[in-house]
Amino acid sequence: MPIGIRAKQGLTGQGLTRRQLLVRSASTAAVAALGSVARPYLSRAADRPHIASGIASGDVSADSAVIWARADRAARMQVECSIDESFKSILRVASSEALPEHDFTSKLLLEGLPPGQGIFYRVRFADIGESGISGEAQVGHFRTAPVARRAVSFVWSGDTAGQGWGIDPARGGMRTYKTMLENRPDFFIHSGDHIYADCPIEAELKLPDGGLWRNIVTEDKSVVAHSLAQYRANYKYNLLDENLRAFNAQVPMLAQWDDHEVTNDWAPIGTADETGYAEDGSSHLVARAARAFHEFMPIRNLPGQAGRIYRKVAYGPLLDVFLVDMRSYRDSTWNNRDDRSDTCILGPAQLTWLKRELTASDATWKVIAADMPIGLISEDAIALGDGPPERRECEIADLLSFMKRMGISNTVWLTADMHYTAAHRYDPNRAVFQDFEPFWEFVSGPLHAGTWAPAPLDNTFGPAVAFQKGCSAEQGENLAPCFGLQFFGRVDIDGRSEVMTVTLKDVDNRDLWSVDIDPRPDGRQKQVLSQHI
Repeated sequence: MPIGIRAKQGLTGQGLTRRQLLVRSASTAAVAALGSVARPYLSRAADRPHIASGIASGDVSADSAVIWARADRAARMQVECSIDESFKSILRVASSEALPEHDFTSKLLLEGLPPGQGIFYRVRFADIGESGISGEAQVGHFRTAPVARRAVSFVWSGDTAGQGWGIDPARGGMRTYKTMLENRPDFFIHSGDHIYADCPIEAELKLPDGGLWRNIVTEDKSVVAHSLAQYRANYKYNLLDENLRAFNAQVPMLAQWDDHEVTNDWAPIGTADETGYAEDGSSHLVARAARAFHEFMPIRNLPGQAGRIYRKVAYGPLLDVFLVDMRSYRDSTWNNRDDRSDTCILGPAQLTWLKRELTASDATWKVIAADMPIGLISEDAIALGDGPPERRECEIADLLSFMKRMGISNTVWLTADMHYTAAHRYDPNRAVFQDFEPFWEFVSGPLHAGTWAPAPLDNTFGPAVAFQKGCSAEQGENLAPCFGLQFFGRVDIDGRSEVMTVTLKDVDNRDLWSVDIDPRPDGRQKQVLSQHI
């Protein structure tokens, strides 16, 4: 979906152009002339378009941000922003259409914003017809990335509404979003599984203690998603939760995807329904899922790269975030040792991009946000078991040795996916493959889904568990959210010392484990990158 009309320039007075002031004055005079005939019509709430699923911001940079909202009908989204919560001075205005072909979602790019500044934005929808009447506004907030050295704080997690655990209002809904909002982060990385398209939500689920979990239910979320309408309905279901809507309005998101945005353990090859494949070999099912994802995510469109999810988000001199996509370019559904065909998890184009961007980064810290972990054994992921790199592990080995060769330091990997929280320290002294520098990987989730027990690690890249917490054998796997084992991670980078502090936290905001990581000197080589890829 197009990003929409960019921020208007040439503002005058309270941020309105001379032409807008004239149009507004003329409209006011016309309404007054209509007298009592016009006033009752304009006062009817049912005649005004409304915000149907909250508002959100995302992909924030030093001078721009994506704004998203959804209307209840065809309308025009109108956005104003200000550094003043009272909106006495309007900094920018922009608009974009919300049309049926995109399920009345709309997003646009606000540009020309001041860096390192708290920005308030106000969203309303106006009738797309001649009347132009507007509904009530909602106000959100984000902070642009700094250009000067200052402290940065963000949170990450993944996995929402999985395993049938939907919204139970009596139990507080999706509480982890409320807890993360209380942390007041600069932004949020959603590591994937925003929805569980393959997990229907039933009215009731039995709990191991004999109680009942009572979900809000909708028709299209009561079945496995196949149609575009059903995929869209998954996102709309989650947005029924007031905690999620409040969080989205106040914290900008950097969105990734994993498998459940399409179906369990999907891959480009072999994932289809009865509608099959397009002429170019792509799956119709994946195309519908991808369309819904981009319609509902405040994700920036990349010129000439429609639908691409992997990207870099620069957040000041201390931090670059590299969001990778381990789904869209992988080889096949299963990662088996017996399969000797060509394999990949990132794909050649994405791997080349990641090497290039890591080498070019001047940020102190380089966070690689992955949608699954490196060393946890899974036929759907990367690790196959003890031994030298095989299949998808070869691509990771290539990347790690490249970073060592180029002197790229201060890389940290963040992910979710596993439905428990953990800290892994990778060390070549413990590894079978040793051509890399030590690094940390942190796993944290789920946001609101079933909890699982920790999984085994292999020794290919020498990971060791510094901390882990999931459900116990006595509790049983797929433990409901109400038992408190819902997790997220928080990262704080000190503006002076540049020390990164990573804290693993639970739904009740308890600090479970924490580590301070000192930055290493930049040892990057300045050779021409093309000579080393």
